[in-house]
Amino acid sequence: MPRNKTDKPTERELDLLKVLWERGPSSVREVSELLNRSEDLSFTTVQTMLQVMFDKDLVSRELMGRSLIYTAKAKREETEKAMVGDLLERLFSGSAQQLLARALDVKKASPEELRAIQTLINKARKGKV
Repeated sequence: MPRNKTDKPTERELDLLKVLWERGPSSVREVSELLNRSEDLSFTTVQTMLQVMFDKDLVSRELMGRSLIYTAKAKREETEKAMVGDLLERLFSGSAQQLLARALDVKKASPEELRAIQTLINKARKGKV
């Protein structure tokens, strides 16, 4: 049964998308080898996941020689925005302040990150974000 084309990526699918975003078009074997540096996923698991992601329209694929080459269709920034927007609405009732407060509670920001956050706040005040 075909999946809904608007499905968001799962946590595991995000792992595969990160590989494709960072590496670019890749074969199942290449994705599998990169993922296996940090976790143990079988080749067939990665292959199945990429097929599901293809069905969800998160990746495209092209036959090159005897290998399928997968490319992320979901753009990183668009995916991040959609997922943060969903989290913002579902967990923080749309409050960017609460989201930022929790993020800073969870992980201490470096002075450089705090300066960058302040720059973003200044841009938002001017309507440039």
